[in-house]
Amino acid sequence: MKTKYLFVLSVAFCAAVTTQSWAKSQMIRIPGGTYMMGSNSSLVDEYPRHKVTVKTFYLDKTAVSNAQFSLYLNEHGHDGPNGERMYDLLDSDSRIKMLVRLSYVAFEGHEKMPVVEASWVGARHYCATLGKRMPTEAEWEYAAHGKEGRKYPWGNEAPDKTRAHYNRDWGDMSPVDAYPKGATPEGVFGMAGNVHEWTTSESDPYPYRGNDGRETVNFFADRVTRDGAHDSPVDELIATWRGATVSRNPNGGHHSVGFRCARSMKETASN
Repeated sequence: MKTKYLFVLSVAFCAAVTTQSWAKSQMIRIPGGTYMMGSNSSLVDEYPRHKVTVKTFYLDKTAVSNAQFSLYLNEHGHDGPNGERMYDLLDSDSRIKMLVRLSYVAFEGHEKMPVVEASWVGARHYCATLGKRMPTEAEWEYAAHGKEGRKYPWGNEAPDKTRAHYNRDWGDMSPVDAYPKGATPEGVFGMAGNVHEWTTSESDPYPYRGNDGRETVNFFADRVTRDGAHDSPVDELIATWRGATVSRNPNGGHHSVGFRCARSMKETASN
């Protein structure tokens, strides 16, 4: 009986430590400023280039991993209270499985890979449970683009296989903290390649205006995804790319769409 009691305590302690690690994923401070959003020389949905001001905010250093999201699923499940689909558990591209007693775990070897198949609704709820939110597309581009208007997150040098994960086979992803040479000057990883990333913003035409309704919660409007993915061509790695060719139904998961969280300065969630 004593051995069983100690085992239960050990499991409970490990679960507490794991959850704490999940809640304290590292965030990077992105100082606010004004920059030129969009492009006049790329795809039509990036036109016109226009001035946008972003307030200081924090952004997750890396995309959310399968291990992190499985902990969320253990607390909240893959369906919401009103039948919302938080995660496409049964999709063949899912890399999280449900064990007996309704516990979730990442596939072996995929723990540090970015989670895919989380819906926009699930990503939004995940961030909210941590006192955070998803970034707007203006914040996402600002973090990748910088005031100086970098073409890629790291600068203007052309992408190569030491900076980003792209032009790979379907489902061939890398860990969320891979490619330090491809990080932004502030230290944000993975903003070019590996997975597309959900933002809060509806996929409306430019110019971007945060108060024009595109940031309203609408569970039926397509949402902008940023960042190229593991199976993207090099053209999709530029900081201004808006995911024009990506399936963006907010109520379903997708094989190459992940996410990361943000928070405003006034929000008090722990780092």
